[in-house]
Amino acid sequence: MSEAVIAQKGPYPVEVEAGKTYWWCACGRSKKQPFCDGSHKVTSLTPVSHTAEKAGRLFFCGCKHSARKPFCDGTHGRL
Repeated sequence: MSEAVIAQKGPYPVEVEAGKTYWWCACGRSKKQPFCDGSHKVTSLTPVSHTAEKAGRLFFCGCKHSARKPFCDGTHGRL
């Protein structure tokens, strides 16, 4: 069970706070998308951390297949 589940075919827009660390769900199983809730423990996948440099809106990947993890790169349009 190492393949990511597509949580949604589109990004999650999130208002982030400067200096705060966010743990993006890489497995797609979290009930708190786009962030980790520990559901990955049944997989070999691990969450990806991101510490925001400044406050603002970021677009976290929802399909879990982006080459720019944890951010959306449009890959969901090809799935």
